[in-house]
Amino acid sequence: MTQEIKKGTVVYSEGNFSDTACIIESGSFEVSKKSAAGGFKVIGILKKNDIFGEMGILDGLPRSATVTALEDSKVTVITKDDFESLSRRNPNALMPILKVMSMRLRRALKREAQTPEFSIIQPLEPAETVELREESPVQQVE
Repeated sequence: MTQEIKKGTVVYSEGNFSDTACIIESGSFEVSKKSAAGGFKVIGILKKNDIFGEMGILDGLPRSATVTALEDSKVTVITKDDFESLSRRNPNALMPILKVMSMRLRRALKREAQTPEFSIIQPLEPAETVELREESPVQQVE
């Protein structure tokens, strides 16, 4: 489904429920996160053919950032059901999304290395560690 979005419209708000993603057909969008000081920090600008909201359709967790239209724009909206159907019919169609997510993770890791007080990698909870060990084919050395 194609949707037109007016300049200044907040498409997604950090912390809100997420079950759709958008591919930008035209226009541009600002991606921002709440800062510790209470304001917002711009973390990216997205343009034509970029995707946003993909994390929510993959993990179902609340939105990780706020996305705002910087100009009148047009997007193709992908629902979680659309995404799951596409992934069953054509798994190769997921590669562009996986590449985008990999690129974003690499950038985040690079930024983390430059700002040691901020960590995107959190230690696992003890229960998660045990579960991973039980499933791991790797021999544990003590």
